[in-house]
Amino acid sequence: MAKGRGSASWSARAIVAMMVVSVLVLQADYVQAVSYTVGDSNGWTFNAVGWPSGKHFKAGDVLVFNYNPSLHNVVVVDSGAYNSCNAPGRARTYTSGKDRITLSRGQHFFICSFPGHCEANMKIAVTAV
Repeated sequence: MAKGRGSASWSARAIVAMMVVSVLVLQADYVQAVSYTVGDSNGWTFNAVGWPSGKHFKAGDVLVFNYNPSLHNVVVVDSGAYNSCNAPGRARTYTSGKDRITLSRGQHFFICSFPGHCEANMKIAVTAV
């Protein structure tokens, strides 16, 4: 009978150990998340459209948008609004001047909706894997 209790105790410890390892593996992607300042030292401004070039974004990475909120904003849009520079009224708009947006897996499109700014390439498209 003692043998049975010992193996049950060992099984319970093994299950707990497997659960701990699973949690650590699932969080590993977020531990390695990177923060990117959009536009680097220039911040979120005109001609930002090429800024993502050569960068490799992952789910969990954070885009930091630094800008003067009286002059700009950040609007999350779909590809159609990105291409047409027309932000729909229901679009999520950030206005703090120090916005932090965590990427999920997939494509993401951001524009400034102040008149003429998106047309001046104040927009970026990124894909997170």
